[in-house]
Amino acid sequence: MARNSIIITAGGVGKRMQSSLPKQFIQIVEKPILMYTIERFYHFDPKSDIIVTLPQEWMSYWEELIMDQDFRIPHRVVEGGKERYYSIKNALEKCSGEIISVHDGVRPLVSDETLKNCFRTAREKGTAVPVIPIKESVRVKTKEGTIAVDRSDYLIVQTPQSFKKEILIEAYAREYHKGITDDASLVEEAGYDITIVSGNVENIKITDQSDLKFAELFLK
Repeated sequence: MARNSIIITAGGVGKRMQSSLPKQFIQIVEKPILMYTIERFYHFDPKSDIIVTLPQEWMSYWEELIMDQDFRIPHRVVEGGKERYYSIKNALEKCSGEIISVHDGVRPLVSDETLKNCFRTAREKGTAVPVIPIKESVRVKTKEGTIAVDRSDYLIVQTPQSFKKEILIEAYAREYHKGITDDASLVEEAGYDITIVSGNVENIKITDQSDLKFAELFLK
């Protein structure tokens, strides 16, 4: 049995990237973003069980990319659902690890230190969610306008969000609803405490052209 299972979600359709090609397939230095992400986890733990969720209509395209790139890192592909919730639920059936981590396919810049923080803490505490502090000033919308709030009270949430297998499976036994924003919110809803760990600033989710340029600087 694998010690760690990694679910990499790659169900985006590229609307904010203004591209007909889903963002996980956009190439940086002649390689798709999704391949960089898979490589990060494989090089961190070659024995990990990697499961990728993809829209059914893009699975054959991914197979073509694998052939073109001679991409040999072992991974399994499962069909993504209409909502992220259903994609994760499908992938959970394929997970054998004691710890299951869920990561965005378009976050190729997660650091080894963040991964160590997540896996170690999840093993000790049951849950681990990487966060970084907010550097800018923050204002909250109100009916009258906006008000300033203390930024130290808020954190930016990243992935991978990591959990003991039994905790995540129990959480995903719950019914889907639109209030589910991420895995941590569902696990919290199931009655478990969320343990936060330090993430890394570079671990951005690539969603637009400026993010793409930022990622290129590091991946080159």
